[in-house]
Amino acid sequence: MKLAAAGYGAGMDPVKIGQAGLSGWRVKVADQVAGPFEDRTKAEPDQVRAVVGAVFFVLSVLYVFSTAREVVRELRD
Repeated sequence: MKLAAAGYGAGMDPVKIGQAGLSGWRVKVADQVAGPFEDRTKAEPDQVRAVVGAVFFVLSVLYVFSTAREVVRELRD
């Protein structure tokens, strides 16, 4: 499914966006998860990898924000 079909920007593919969060060891994790998950569901391996990539991206953003918050707290003290 493309986001353009849902009324978003033309040519935006959620699978490609999710997979953008995969690099290095995260690719290996996504590859390991994709096979077994595909066997148990109707999801395509690329979709599973995209979800794993999106999760890693969100976790990275949360880590950056929590670190920045700690820095601000330390600077205030």
